[in-house]
Amino acid sequence: MKKVKLGEVLSLKKGKKATVLAEQTTLSQRYIQIDDLRNNNNLKFTESLNMPEALPDDILIAWDGANAGTIGCGLSGAVGSTITVLKKNERYKEKIISDYLGVFLESKSQYLRDHSTGATIPHLNKNILLNLQLELLGIEEQENIICILNTIKRLITKRKLQLDELNLLVKSRFNEMFILSDFSLKRLGELVDEVRYGTSLPATLNGKYGYLRMNNITEGGQLNIQNLKHIDIPEEDLEKYVVRKGDVLFNRTNSLELVGKTCIYELDYDMVIAGYIIRIRTKNNILNPRYLSEFLNFPSTKKFLRNIAKGAVNQANINAKELQNISIPLPPLALQNEFADFVAQVDKSQFACEIAIKVWRNSLKFSII
Repeated sequence: MKKVKLGEVLSLKKGKKATVLAEQTTLSQRYIQIDDLRNNNNLKFTESLNMPEALPDDILIAWDGANAGTIGCGLSGAVGSTITVLKKNERYKEKIISDYLGVFLESKSQYLRDHSTGATIPHLNKNILLNLQLELLGIEEQENIICILNTIKRLITKRKLQLDELNLLVKSRFNEMFILSDFSLKRLGELVDEVRYGTSLPATLNGKYGYLRMNNITEGGQLNIQNLKHIDIPEEDLEKYVVRKGDVLFNRTNSLELVGKTCIYELDYDMVIAGYIIRIRTKNNILNPRYLSEFLNFPSTKKFLRNIAKGAVNQANINAKELQNISIPLPPLALQNEFADFVAQVDKSQFACEIAIKVWRNSLKFSII
């Protein structure tokens, strides 16, 4: 099957910065920014002149920043400065369906990010993009691929919704079991064996231990090790910074919105925590770590944590002493354990959803390579 370089198929036009309007006027047009490549939830407009424009048949690609490589199709309007418009050349306008080109580029987005330039802010590499080899299929074959991949995308969306529902189920169960009950309040420091900061040592290439940083704790209270760094640490210091199954990890420094993110470490192998994380080891005969993690992630607790955090909006901090002074409702241990068992069952369902999403994403990635 014939392959062509993208440089033969399309031309590039970089977007421009414009004055943004929140509402449409008679002289304005839609202003497309990176968030618009994902959804139409927050339309923006501009009256700025001489703007690069996208038509529905063009492909849009995020060129700069953490979201570089994100693809958008079927959009029209003025294009923002962090986006590049990909326009099909006249020779290929009738030979390549834009949606086929879009799913091809989606399958290459990680490759493009891996080969981006810029130490602080990544920028896609034009030569890398234009040298990609696209399989030139017939129109009917392209349509079949688009149909299959759209089906896979719908399945992924369905599983993501199930994950969201399972997360809500856990919070609902926590609320039902604990929040409306009149349990005695205890100072957290009385219920833990240890509260300790992580290390300030830098990550090392091919380090012995996984290195957990604040980005490895999700806003929803999960441990995410997809972009895991590694570290070497002197063995005599390991016990100070190691995390083991059952430890609770608390993000003590972050933006005001994210400070206080908490998760429970449930892996069977050791890792090391960075300095912006506090390791909490509970007295297991009094306080179940799963109950503690969910309590610290509960919306009312998060609001309280934001109120006691010190520092600037982008660098809010809660130290170990302040954390230990928090009052926590203490239900009977049997009730805490019942909740932990419930969460374990939900976790199994979540894991099955995540595996399905991973398999289908791999199908997307390799379907047209």
